[in-house]
Amino acid sequence: MQDIGGDPVAHNRAAWDKLVQEGNEWSRPVSSEAVERARLGDWSIVLIGYEPVDRSWLPADLTGKDVLCLASGGGQQGPILAAAGARVTVFDNSPGQLGQDRMVAARDGLELRTVLGDMRDLSAFGDATFDVVFHPVSNLFVPDLAAVWRECCRVLRPGGTLLAGFLNPDVYLFDHEALDERGELIVVHKLPYSDAAQYSTEERAAKFGADAPLEYSHTLADQIGGQLAAGFVVTGFTEAPHQSNASAPYMSYYFATQAVKPG
Repeated sequence: MQDIGGDPVAHNRAAWDKLVQEGNEWSRPVSSEAVERARLGDWSIVLIGYEPVDRSWLPADLTGKDVLCLASGGGQQGPILAAAGARVTVFDNSPGQLGQDRMVAARDGLELRTVLGDMRDLSAFGDATFDVVFHPVSNLFVPDLAAVWRECCRVLRPGGTLLAGFLNPDVYLFDHEALDERGELIVVHKLPYSDAAQYSTEERAAKFGADAPLEYSHTLADQIGGQLAAGFVVTGFTEAPHQSNASAPYMSYYFATQAVKPG
């Protein structure tokens, strides 16, 4: 079926703004208590699922480090990193998600910057601007990845680090309703998968809801090979099961990489 998704950036911007209003779990800001603990050096953030990121993947001291939280709005990772001493920029496609970060910053006296845009276009930033790019699971919301990795490499300083979380592409093999509602792993889709290519507008509305974000699977060649092609050296890899659904006993739902821009 031909991809009939229209403009995924505009669609997913509206979709995530609505999810913010509905209180989606990835839009719930951190507490003031968590921010205060981070100021004292006691903090964790998630890159995949509910798993705290390995602290060794980040600089030992974040004080004064320039960190880009890429497609990472929601008032979660950015404020914690800012409280830990980093100079944080949160970049996201959703004004609502960015509003959560600004709310936490105002509430808890944090300095951070928010920028609206498509993760494939970081032209708002100059070359070699950041020491760290923190990119939690979010690139499923764009249809192509090469530009994401090229832009991440461009805006990082030599020796800078990209931390990227993404979905195991195999999770898109399964029927969504059977997995979420009945706990059944029923293979129905070919890969790579796209909501927009697999279903008509009417079918998507019936299956996921008319306002649901558009999702796209990406091959490991595009995820990991794409980072290598952009110039990164992959220095770390980890995986985690889904935090709640029926796939957890059988497979890893999430993957994550640590990659370095050569100096």
